[in-house]
Amino acid sequence: MKPRIKTIVTYLIFLVLLVSFFTGGCIGKSSELSEENGTEKKEVNNSGSSPTGRLKTEKINISDSGAGNFTFAGNYRLEAINIELKAPSYELPLNKERISNYETFSGTIPLNESALKMLESNGFVVIENPYNPGEEDIISMYSTLKQEEVPIFITTDSLLHIYHIQFDETLRQIEEKEFYDILWKTDIALLNASTEKYNSAAGEEQEAARRNAAYFALALSLLQPKTMQIQSTQVQETEESYGFVNDSLFPSGSEEQYQFEVPAFVREDVEAELALIEAHDGFEISPIFRYEEDYSQYVPRGHYTRSEKLQNYFKALMWQGRMSMLLKDKLIKSEDPAKDARAQTIQASLISYQLEKEPELLENWDRIYGVTAFYVGFSDDLGPYEYMEALESVFGKGERKFNETAVEELKTKLAEYQGPQIYGGTGNCALEPPFTPEQADECLENTTGFRFMGQRFIPDSYVFSNMVGAYTGEYKEKYTGENKTPFTLVISKAGRPIRGFPRGLDAMALLGSERAVYWLDELNDSSYENYSVQYGEMDSEFSNFSAAEWNRNLYWSWLYSLQPLLKDYGNGYPTFMQTAAWQDKELNTALASWTELRHDTILYAKQSYTMVETGMPVSPEEKPVVGYVEPVPDFYARLLALTSMTNQGLDKMGVLDPTSKARLTNLEEILSRLQTISEKELGNKKLTTEDYEFIKTFGDQLEGTIEDVDDKAKKTTIVADVHTDGNTETVLEEGVGHVEMLVVTYKLPDGRILIGAGPVMSHYEFKQPMQDRLTDEKWREMLEANPPEKPEWTSTYIS
Repeated sequence: MKPRIKTIVTYLIFLVLLVSFFTGGCIGKSSELSEENGTEKKEVNNSGSSPTGRLKTEKINISDSGAGNFTFAGNYRLEAINIELKAPSYELPLNKERISNYETFSGTIPLNESALKMLESNGFVVIENPYNPGEEDIISMYSTLKQEEVPIFITTDSLLHIYHIQFDETLRQIEEKEFYDILWKTDIALLNASTEKYNSAAGEEQEAARRNAAYFALALSLLQPKTMQIQSTQVQETEESYGFVNDSLFPSGSEEQYQFEVPAFVREDVEAELALIEAHDGFEISPIFRYEEDYSQYVPRGHYTRSEKLQNYFKALMWQGRMSMLLKDKLIKSEDPAKDARAQTIQASLISYQLEKEPELLENWDRIYGVTAFYVGFSDDLGPYEYMEALESVFGKGERKFNETAVEELKTKLAEYQGPQIYGGTGNCALEPPFTPEQADECLENTTGFRFMGQRFIPDSYVFSNMVGAYTGEYKEKYTGENKTPFTLVISKAGRPIRGFPRGLDAMALLGSERAVYWLDELNDSSYENYSVQYGEMDSEFSNFSAAEWNRNLYWSWLYSLQPLLKDYGNGYPTFMQTAAWQDKELNTALASWTELRHDTILYAKQSYTMVETGMPVSPEEKPVVGYVEPVPDFYARLLALTSMTNQGLDKMGVLDPTSKARLTNLEEILSRLQTISEKELGNKKLTTEDYEFIKTFGDQLEGTIEDVDDKAKKTTIVADVHTDGNTETVLEEGVGHVEMLVVTYKLPDGRILIGAGPVMSHYEFKQPMQDRLTDEKWREMLEANPPEKPEWTSTYIS
């Protein structure tokens, strides 16, 4: 790939101080990180000859690595861990009579026969929350357990959810307080410039200017507050007098602040486009771009349903993130596709040239793109800087006349750049027999073009895009329709049984989960002709990533933080952690956290599509009953590094308010303490009175991480659609449900086996019609009325 970053860095004025933080490149690109800074080692004795092992990780300091790439991870610091694993163990099955405090515990939290059997078999069990089955606040259980004097087990689920709140809230505040206005001002200026160009140009250049006017007028129409979205002056004054303002509405006076008129010469196209966006029924031909677009994507989802301003911002940026000004004409459906493709190339050139001429506009674009790139990453589509570079190559500093010869030269130059790597649904590409990977690659290449604020390349969508359809081939087993259908299988429009859907398990497998691989095989979701080949290629790429590449931005670093949860815990870890059931529980935790990540980035992350095919006894309790921390110090270390990276990076960009900074700093302190305590537990060292008090009051400790956070932002019940299958016009939904209770037995250095409890997230994976992509609100209704079944792998530990 030609590193797009290199060009961007030249122009990103506001990120000059962050040059040492940028990372470019793409999947498969090797890093120049030294072995010393880029490796992690785990030495665990699994032979059974010794009850101990060793957890050893290397120190990572990316800014000192001397890596050749610019990297956003300049704030990433991960301290080394080197501890002998000798947590005290017990034998399974574990009779309840050996648990010192079982009688007291069961008097408060009784376990039915099924749950007790699972507890004795695995050393732990997950049950429905006995205090509140519909609980959506993961912190509340800690407070309840403290009040009930039940030993607290601190879970990784709760820490991941707390980080999600920080990520989502900081991004939401930036969008609402800053990005909305920046986007409005930029689009107004570009609409005016396009209108002026339309009035002065002729021929294809005039037509391109006309289409740009329609493009920006459409974006502004989506951004502009409607009357019903604005608080009336009288109501606002009344609410202010009582100290309350409805923040979900635009404030009164917004109608004057955000005014514009759609030019008469594009009004018909804009109204037709708006009607399709409002209907959001699925694929239709765009009146402006003349290829098929998936209008179901324009339903505001994620945190964007929390205010009218965010809903409008979502629709406008979805438009400017998805709609591509294509280089090729293969996907265009018009009387003269070649002419339309030329017009779209001229469109992109005119926009890029205008940004280059007006530094203030380019700075606006840089601000939105650069900050969101820190959160999610860079686009795999061409953008303004590539076109600026190509324009200079073709025209130099001279006059820019877009005749047919010049446009072809531009296309040739732009074709040298790496094209998109994720098929995002542009043009509703259809494959014909023989349905080969080469055809799918060609279809992806045909989507190459300019996106004003292109959706971002994310590794899981890259995996999903390459693990479906023509890439994985037909289902290997004889499919009769009577045997149990694998979750991933669909019958294409050509009548072939293909892998139309990926699974969250695919992403977890490539993050290192052997249990994910096991379940993919067990459920026949890997039973496709070319699945093994494709998986091998993906695995080869992912296994070669360095620490710098895994921490190129917050999105990737979040995934990197999940990896310690997905490993096989060997000798020296607590007994319950050495079971296959615990690996399934941790797999569920990782999937729930990944779902929150996709939820938080649903506007920016490029969603993948499947292309359409056509054709011991109890002794008296003399010592205090104490709690326990889930002992995964390498996880806490990575999440601490991610939190610090978030805190420092956003602060340096000038987008972090004092309250948000205080929340992130508080979370850093908690994670550092948890890492220290968990290292003591794994080393079979006695915790101090202060350590046990910290565990007992953990709910109080977390209060600082949610200060001034709205109750809506604390809820675990969120949903995100992550993939679309064009054959069945269905989407893959990933949801997090109500908070459940983990009941777990752990052994202390004094020899006692205790039982405690803590909160865990629930995760769901299911399909939904694309015309009815779920919002968080609709998902909560579904959970109450008719929740989907939980994934198969949860059956090993949920009673």
